[in-house]
Amino acid sequence: MIHISRRNALLAGGALGLLGLAGCSPSAQEGERGTLVIGFSPEPPTLTSAATTAGPTQSVSTKIFDGLVTFDAAGKPQPQLALSWETAADGHSLTFKLRPNVKWHDGQPFTSADVAYSLLEVWKKLHGRGRSTFAPVSAVETPDPLTVVIRLSTPAPYLLSALGSPESQIVPRHIYAGKDFLSNPANNAPIGTGPFRFAEWRRGEFIRLERNPDYWLAGAPKLDGIIYRLAADPASAAAALETGEVHLVTNSQIALNDVKRLKALPGIQTLERPSGFTATLTVFEFNLDRPALRDPRVRQAFAHAIDKRFLLDKVWHGFGTIENSAIPQAMADFTDPSVHGYAYDPAKAIALLDAAGLKPDAQGIRLRLNHDPAPTGDMLRQSALAIRDQLRRVGIDLQIRASDFPGFLKRVYTDRDFDTIQYSASSGPDPAIGTQRFYWSPNFKPGVAFSNGSHYANRTVDRLLEQAQQESDPQVRHTLYRTFQQQVNQDLPRIPLISGAIVTLASPRVRNLPDTAYATLDNFAGVSLAPA
Repeated sequence: MIHISRRNALLAGGALGLLGLAGCSPSAQEGERGTLVIGFSPEPPTLTSAATTAGPTQSVSTKIFDGLVTFDAAGKPQPQLALSWETAADGHSLTFKLRPNVKWHDGQPFTSADVAYSLLEVWKKLHGRGRSTFAPVSAVETPDPLTVVIRLSTPAPYLLSALGSPESQIVPRHIYAGKDFLSNPANNAPIGTGPFRFAEWRRGEFIRLERNPDYWLAGAPKLDGIIYRLAADPASAAAALETGEVHLVTNSQIALNDVKRLKALPGIQTLERPSGFTATLTVFEFNLDRPALRDPRVRQAFAHAIDKRFLLDKVWHGFGTIENSAIPQAMADFTDPSVHGYAYDPAKAIALLDAAGLKPDAQGIRLRLNHDPAPTGDMLRQSALAIRDQLRRVGIDLQIRASDFPGFLKRVYTDRDFDTIQYSASSGPDPAIGTQRFYWSPNFKPGVAFSNGSHYANRTVDRLLEQAQQESDPQVRHTLYRTFQQQVNQDLPRIPLISGAIVTLASPRVRNLPDTAYATLDNFAGVSLAPA
């Protein structure tokens, strides 16, 4: 829900000082529309999400690229680049009629060929979720420039939910075809169809987007532009909102104790909208290629040694939910409440480690490991420190390593130079989209971020996921996913920790915060900024 204080506004400051810093001047319409300044960290590895699920990239790229569809607050699909769609009676095809007269930011026409290229050459091959999401896609037909027919080897009832911009960004074929996608310079100077065009990226300082004057929706966007101001640390991001230097931050950018403080200030708008589309689960994950971590008793010992209640109360400051199952509680149609996980019990953890043959040495250490928390929020660093202390009590020594975000992705998914990791990732909007990628053995592919990084392989689990992926009966799907959750709760390649609340804090000048399932991953076409 959205809260706006009725007391006098605290934040009257604007972005003019930052605009001068950025080397850009206000437009003629600045007083009418304004430039929205967003406090932001960490710096994204790229600005195109077609081949990555990285949250920092999605935050920016969703303003540059539209999807075939978008989703309202109830999670119902709404037209975006597609005007209409129809699923065949046998579930083996999905046909889209595209919006006419849409142009890429370089002036070229958007057509069905762009959709076909993006799906077959990018999402299906390179995207961490897309490799499993689009596995049933056997062909994409383009009978005319405004028609796309997706042919399926098996029904895929979840597929429409995967076709929004945060999940599946359509890229311009004329820019990418015949070239290596991942090294294409357009990934960092993207050309999209969305309401904002890429203007400038000054590394370590800011990313600037400008209004797309040729956007297909009349009267949109309302803003002249958006500046993502890169924050040096969570404290500086919170202070910048408080002084009016930035207009919007989320709790992934600032410390959660500052969220509590800022929410109480006069004039601050607070948006909290949990949904299956934004269900984000923080996990502790194992590299199962490490011999010491292959025994499930060892992984279960970790689970018993981690105090989730302490993490929620002291690190997340109550902004979240303790999770025990692979599918978080926000996804009520799929989660299994009977999966109780592993109670905090250090004595049981020690007994399991003893049974696995991991005896303490002269210093009381049973196992020494490197641990890599993703650099995507202060709570991950703080929770890693807390988990290190908790595991030390049972004789496990975690050496916490730090890196920037691109370095983390390379270390984990390309070099596989890790023992354990910790990160937050979306589980929704459907398990076939957000959850399957972490457990389905064919989705182990070095170089693909946020895929099956643990290298977990269980053929029973593969079959359950594959059956649920194509099952049209909701009750049968639910049963399949319950069985899946029970099995991976035993195998435990990943320990579910906390499903964090997503909180957006904004200046009272910000108007029309997006009331959609995507929240701040919306394209912001309708957001405006009142004069200072």
